Amino acid sequence: MLKTLQELRKSKNWSQQETADMLGIAKSTYAGYESGYREPSLRALMQIADLFNVSVDYILNRTSPASSIELTALGTILLTIDQQPVSEDELKNLIAFTRVKRNLS
Repeated sequence: MLKTLQELRKSKNWSQQETADMLGIAKSTYAGYESGYREPSLRALMQIADLFNVSVDYILNRTSPASSIELTALGTILLTIDQQPVSEDELKNLIAFTRVKRNLS
């Protein structure tokens, strides 16, 4: 979890102070999470996951953020890559690319 929090924060180019401010906690508290001196509560983990748009499982090193498929209401699928939703145009390009690649094989 320690490296994950630091990597997530650095990927956003946020300081520990900025991250703590967005979470509404003291910098020392957040720094404690990154160093392992403190363990965040479940509520804090959920807030951190929401802030970085990842799952709590990812923060706990139980899953990978590379890509995911999220089921939403009534069978609608939200495809994300690197925690960013794939647009309809990107999805069409992905399908077209896959079809071309399959035909070349």
